[in-house]
Amino acid sequence: MNIAKNMEAIFIATVALAGVASFATAAVPAAVAAPAPVTVTDAKAAPMQVVTITAKRLSAAEKAALAN
Repeated sequence: MNIAKNMEAIFIATVALAGVASFATAAVPAAVAAPAPVTVTDAKAAPMQVVTITAKRLSAAEKAALAN
């Protein structure tokens, strides 16, 4: 019966402890290092990719036949 009389005080104490715990565990480190950006040191050293297409083009009649 005594706990029912003091429920408000117990609730406020619990909320206060939860608030203190959240501030205590939410500390951000002072020195957070950002990841270094990835850069290409020598752009000429990387070979350029080339795509060669060896198919023949369709004529207008062939395109019309495919559309139907």
